[in-house]
Amino acid sequence: MAQDYDAIIIGGGHNGLTCGAYLAKAGLSTLVLERRPMVGGAAVSEEVFKGFTFSVFSYVMSLLHPKVIEELELARYGLKVLPATDLYCPLRDDDYILYSDDVARTQAQFARFSRQDAEAYPAFLAYLQESAAILRKLQLETPPDPSRRDWKSFKDLALLLWRYREHAGELYRVIDLFTQSADVFLSRWFRNDTIKAVLAYYASIGSFTGPKSPGSAYVILHHLIGEHEGAGGWGFVRGGMGAISDALATSGQSHGLKIKTNAEIDKVLVDDDRVLGVVTKSGDEYRAKVVASNASAKVLFLDLIDPSDLPAVFLDEIKQFRTYSTAFKINVAAKRPPQYKGFDAEKCGFEVPSYVHMAPDIDYLERAYDDAKHGWYSYRPFITAVVPTTVDNSIAPEGKHVVNLFGGHAPYNLRNGSWQQQRGDFVRNVMNTIHEFAPGFADDVIDMQVLLPPDIEEILNIPHGHIFHGELSPDQLFFMRPVPRFADYRTPIKGLYQCGASCHPGGGVSGLPGHNAAREILKDVGTKKKRGA
Repeated sequence: MAQDYDAIIIGGGHNGLTCGAYLAKAGLSTLVLERRPMVGGAAVSEEVFKGFTFSVFSYVMSLLHPKVIEELELARYGLKVLPATDLYCPLRDDDYILYSDDVARTQAQFARFSRQDAEAYPAFLAYLQESAAILRKLQLETPPDPSRRDWKSFKDLALLLWRYREHAGELYRVIDLFTQSADVFLSRWFRNDTIKAVLAYYASIGSFTGPKSPGSAYVILHHLIGEHEGAGGWGFVRGGMGAISDALATSGQSHGLKIKTNAEIDKVLVDDDRVLGVVTKSGDEYRAKVVASNASAKVLFLDLIDPSDLPAVFLDEIKQFRTYSTAFKINVAAKRPPQYKGFDAEKCGFEVPSYVHMAPDIDYLERAYDDAKHGWYSYRPFITAVVPTTVDNSIAPEGKHVVNLFGGHAPYNLRNGSWQQQRGDFVRNVMNTIHEFAPGFADDVIDMQVLLPPDIEEILNIPHGHIFHGELSPDQLFFMRPVPRFADYRTPIKGLYQCGASCHPGGGVSGLPGHNAAREILKDVGTKKKRGA
């Protein structure tokens, strides 16, 4: 017998939980169905090895939106953010460079390599912040459909343009970010390759691109767009990234949200272009007039819905949505953090680097991409190494450490090879790279969990294991994400919505796709008074 709800959420990732929490808070009886044994999706904490709890996939809080934190009272429900150190970038010749929120401190670091670049940094930062201010506002918008000719669509587009009329002069900046390479964009201010690499590094995180690829400039801003003044800061989350998902779940449950794990969806029920509910793999049926999917757009439309229920053109566009991934994650249980050759605690002002980028210059980043572009893994990958146990004693045995290694490139498919054969050699490449900057780290490894794109795909059911659910390229952003005409979180099926990272504003642990989707759902169906209210 089917169980009835006002709304059903497919997938208990952080965006699904965010959407569900907002709908429950508005009085809708809401059920979240999650295929895994725990909620969180890519924002989970798991004890992979005895005594060691890892942020298995996402590993640092930087994008979670203050509006979501405040409105869902996440601090009240256990969210506690712990500070990371300044970004430490080890270089060749036992040197390093620090990147800090403190402008003067960063300038002093840049001046060691180029006084001209140091002097240019404040102007660059002002330009970046002004551009970020526009994009931060756009993150909360529902993308209009500029191709439609009805009065409502025209009105929505006109109102959007009116709201941003004061930023018309900065439109060209946004166009530059969407079209220029990171290298070209940064070269407007900086000459030194080491300094440019510190900033260009962000363009490669989670993306199958190099710093010299057109459009890679935008990805820098996507990673630096977080804003947390007075809202909990950015850094490590006590207990791991799963604490964000747990706080979202608890917030929703306080408003009546129901959550069911081990409940993988078999199909979405549709009749006469309207959603009816879902059926799980175990045969349980749940009915609702609203279904919102946190799953990848490709999973939702290609795996869970009968093709005959969708327009052929729409299906073709979904198939063309690019999700190819080259990002890897290695979770290490260690005796101690990496011991970087050039690190000087007194000069740096902290005992151990907790947040590290390994990529000493622009060409290093580009060569890592070149290897993958031709179908193989990077001989010297770029690597982010974070050590949350420098500030969080709850996730490892006393005196031991968790080291999260994230980087690229490790293509989903290998040309003339297989990951089954090459996994060990790739891990050796990663360790050899680390040893260039932190010799002997392998001797401190107790155990490790290696996650390549096929592993991430299998565990999280994300096509190609893409951490953003799809490329952050100009043709897959805003009113083009995931496809044109359906970027407003709605779909061709009445009552069926999307609330995951396949939608605007894309991937990262921000909560915004879930927040924005809930807003549109409530516009369509309204709120309900809670019993006793």
